[in-house]
Amino acid sequence: MYGKILIEFQLKVLTGMHIGGSDAFSAIGAVDKPVIRDPLTNEPILPGSSLKGKMRTLLARAICQNILKMPDFSSDDAVVKRLFGCAGGDTCIHTRLQFSDAFVCNQSEFSAIGLTEVKAENSINRSTSIANPRQIERVNRGVRFAVTIAYDVVNEAEIEEDFEAISRAMKLLQYDYLGGHGTRGYGRVGFEALQLTPLECPIAPERLEGLRNTLQKGCDQLEFQRL
Repeated sequence: MYGKILIEFQLKVLTGMHIGGSDAFSAIGAVDKPVIRDPLTNEPILPGSSLKGKMRTLLARAICQNILKMPDFSSDDAVVKRLFGCAGGDTCIHTRLQFSDAFVCNQSEFSAIGLTEVKAENSINRSTSIANPRQIERVNRGVRFAVTIAYDVVNEAEIEEDFEAISRAMKLLQYDYLGGHGTRGYGRVGFEALQLTPLECPIAPERLEGLRNTLQKGCDQLEFQRL
């Protein structure tokens, strides 16, 4: 069997999130660290590469159980390599997951305050106590991005194992952060409105529902994470 299963959900920003854009041509007095934006709409976006990279790293770290000595990409666990791809070593493994850039889907809720905020911070020189101020742009909490991930059905016998791994990566991300400055409270996210759609894939409805339930476990959150 070959086909695709479309995984769609909304990624909800729970604390201000910063995924940086270019500040190479910022004018004096401008924000030091702007967020990455869609050049067509000038709205913040969530790059598919950011989501894919974070999910892969968290899953590989959890499997290897050693955050101080992460394996080379070519030495990742087999399920990590087939889900996220591997071009190292003697083999090239095609990724089964294709991540799309995600765009804001609830713009109208932020017409009064805007989709982003500018947070002022200071770093303090410990020797001189001189402050070094900086301004960081963040996507406001409550903003939602419509995420689409396409899963290639390559080996029917491995579908459930693959979805268990995807669910685990989603769960780990919700207890970690997305983007920069996460150790200071940035980038907490949650997943909602999960949907699965088979494309050219003759999968039984009850099996599809089982896969959805597996991913839903990765969407469940602790109460303190909810807005």
